[in-house]
Amino acid sequence: MVLARHSRMRRGDEFKAAIKRGKRAGRPTLVVHLGISGEGTPLVGFVVSRAVGGAVVRNKVKRRLRHLMRDRLDRLPRGSLLVVRANPPAASARCDQLAAELDLALDRLLRRRESSMDGQR
Repeated sequence: MVLARHSRMRRGDEFKAAIKRGKRAGRPTLVVHLGISGEGTPLVGFVVSRAVGGAVVRNKVKRRLRHLMRDRLDRLPRGSLLVVRANPPAASARCDQLAAELDLALDRLLRRRESSMDGQR
């Protein structure tokens, strides 16, 4: 099973909103940007540049990231815009390493969001 189509980010303005106005957490293989845009289904987008590798390698990395995010989508708050940007080491990373780094980055962003929400109350 892959990440559902209605959960994927496809418009450029959604990517920009997550990257420009959201929080960021980096790991060696990936960088995760989390923005919030009101209510609605969380959306996830992926950025895998040519620096990661050729077309076959980039598509392999995207498939792995989509598969990993499918199981983590329920952790995201409503209205989330999440962008996962792969760094060049993602091309040679094992799937379990990508999963661990994705979990660390997501945990960090969600903790930061909760602490900023506590400060607003």
